[in-house]
Amino acid sequence: MELNLERPGDYLFVRRGDARSVTVVDRVLTRSFVLARETLLEDWPVADVGAIAEAHIEAILALRPEVVLLGTGARQRFPAAAVMAAFLQRRVGIEVMDNAAASRTYNVLAGEGRRVVAAFILETGAG
Repeated sequence: MELNLERPGDYLFVRRGDARSVTVVDRVLTRSFVLARETLLEDWPVADVGAIAEAHIEAILALRPEVVLLGTGARQRFPAAAVMAAFLQRRVGIEVMDNAAASRTYNVLAGEGRRVVAAFILETGAG
């Protein structure tokens, strides 16, 4: 039996993701970040979903997504209604999910060639 590792070569993909880290291609990230097919914005300064502000949204929107996936750590936690509305008012879909689900969903949509942006909030500390 022949086994082949299928690895997309034309876009950034997520190998694995959880509450504390996400592996993009072969790089392990442990700080919140934003990911698009061809762009990785490291050190996105959001440590908690409740701390998302207009400046954080603008960094995501600058990547011109049609849909945004917001990974909120170990479990799904929704941001303030104003944050959700900011995306919807700009005709950008937003889906909120835990980091593992956001990782899987990002890979499917990116693999289809969609203009998807995933923003991952990574948990830090010993807690």
